[in-house]
Amino acid sequence: MQYCNKLIGCLIIVLAFVSCTSVKDSKTKKAPIAFLSDVHLLDIYGTFSDSDYKGIQNPQDGKYTLLRTMKSQLQSTRLFNENYFAFIAALDDVAKRNIKTVVLPGDFSDDGQPINIRGLKKILNEYSNKYGIHFIITTGNHDVAKPFLTDAGKKDFLGEGGKLQVIMSKAGMYVPKNADELPVVITKDIGTMGYAEVLEELGDFGFFPKKTDLYWETPFTSYNPDNYTFEKALEQSTIEKRNYAIPPYNTSIPDLSYVVELENDVWFLAIDGNVYMPKEEAKTNPKNPANYNSPGVGYNQVLTYKKHLINWAGKVVQEAKKRGKTVIAFSHYPMVDFNDDATPMMKKLFGEDKMQLYRVPTEEVSELFAEAGIQLHFAGHMHINDTGVRKYKNGKGIFNIQIPSLAAYIPGYKILTIQSKNKMQIETVVIDSVPGFKTLFPLYEQEYAYLESSKDSEIWDKGILKSKNYHEFANWHLKELVRSRFLDKDWPAAFKNFMLKATAADLWAFAKVSPTKKEKYKQEKWTGFDMIFDYHRLHCADELAVKDIGEQRIRQYGIIIDSFIENYNKIANPSPNETAFFEFCSIFKSFLNAAPSDKFIINLRRNTIHN
Repeated sequence: MQYCNKLIGCLIIVLAFVSCTSVKDSKTKKAPIAFLSDVHLLDIYGTFSDSDYKGIQNPQDGKYTLLRTMKSQLQSTRLFNENYFAFIAALDDVAKRNIKTVVLPGDFSDDGQPINIRGLKKILNEYSNKYGIHFIITTGNHDVAKPFLTDAGKKDFLGEGGKLQVIMSKAGMYVPKNADELPVVITKDIGTMGYAEVLEELGDFGFFPKKTDLYWETPFTSYNPDNYTFEKALEQSTIEKRNYAIPPYNTSIPDLSYVVELENDVWFLAIDGNVYMPKEEAKTNPKNPANYNSPGVGYNQVLTYKKHLINWAGKVVQEAKKRGKTVIAFSHYPMVDFNDDATPMMKKLFGEDKMQLYRVPTEEVSELFAEAGIQLHFAGHMHINDTGVRKYKNGKGIFNIQIPSLAAYIPGYKILTIQSKNKMQIETVVIDSVPGFKTLFPLYEQEYAYLESSKDSEIWDKGILKSKNYHEFANWHLKELVRSRFLDKDWPAAFKNFMLKATAADLWAFAKVSPTKKEKYKQEKWTGFDMIFDYHRLHCADELAVKDIGEQRIRQYGIIIDSFIENYNKIANPSPNETAFFEFCSIFKSFLNAAPSDKFIINLRRNTIHN
């Protein structure tokens, strides 16, 4: 089986898009639209408004820098620091392509801190003023961690001498454990904003109507396109008029969803999928942010707590259809399984609480939004490149386009070109080269020296500092993440140990590959860890990972997988490792046969996708 060809032939992206098929296809190609998700901007050159602390001075350029430790970002599913430079590189690439509309589907900030929201606003304004780019955004779980302003902080900033620097928004939140620790920095700018504060700072980027908009509404507005005026929209756009009652206590929570038409015939449907499940204390104290759980699950909770969004989406689609508009839907959370339909087998191998499986949307989510008329949806949240497809017997379907993060492997963004009313072209841009991505390396050298001198048992692999480009740096990040976090927290211990001890030759033999198939590859040297790492690369980047893995290695995996699956069915009493390897092979095979996710065409009338 030609796995590589099948993988490269798969193309999908994670966005929600709605098209109206009752109107004759337009022959005019629309201007391209860029989607940049999960930027997670940490303003490393930002300044605190209420503290003199400036960070640490970089010996390379003399600048004071606010950065997190390498150790902390290699144990996180995202980079904290270098993605600052990657965001600038991506925006430069967008400007070079003369793209004038850029969508940010959430997690545009590190954690919604005032210093980082201000930094994002500054960057967006600079590119808007210089290149005429129109930015439209929606919130993610890291932008509004709680619905209201919350005291918070971070314990893993890099301080003088390579030590940890704690920064908190209020005194007393952290007490140093020994005399060797640096004094805690206190600043309100490291707390996390609520909806009101985010809306005030970033209202110009879609959250509020503009005079130049042809149309703008929310789930709570009372007008329609026939009687729309900017004055009505502005009057009904205040946060006080954009609240819903969340059960079971019917406390009032803001919802920043909106629709905006920037130019003729294209409506952007921005869905705020954040759900803040209230604790019992919210009944008596509804404005205390501590009385709400953080969002992050996504649409599985929307079905229970924000049902109004489904009804509103259906209403928007019907209005668009009547008026010949194309609706591009986007939100932070996926609407379709993002594991290439391998989720049931992943639950068997890893367990339901591992591999972020609780974030996989149920089939009910996909079907309800497809029934509402959503056909193409762009999403982020998972830091993966993927395309999810659902087709239903009633002729309706939905394509979910997962946008890769600029802060993870493989860093990139998506470009949508509306070729006609039903023909959508999607391209993935990989951000390989990032000017300045090595700027902070001298500071990491200081951190490494400190960890080495203190004999830290979790010291990171210094090889990452030899990365030649940002793509390679992100690859190193994932490899260290697998080694230091995923293997221990997600992988079953017995199967993990079996794989880590295995060589390529061991797995050829374990799969009982026939000698004629094995002969061609007998000199290939790779290990069980390599196969685990490549599993994670495929899961994160889909077909974009093929070049890094190598086509020959992909073919070898395919032979082993096919052979073992075939032989497994003949085993009367499989051992635990044989069962686990069968489940692993089944998941791997799903990844290798995924829908297109690099460059592809979606036909919304026929519900088809092809390269």
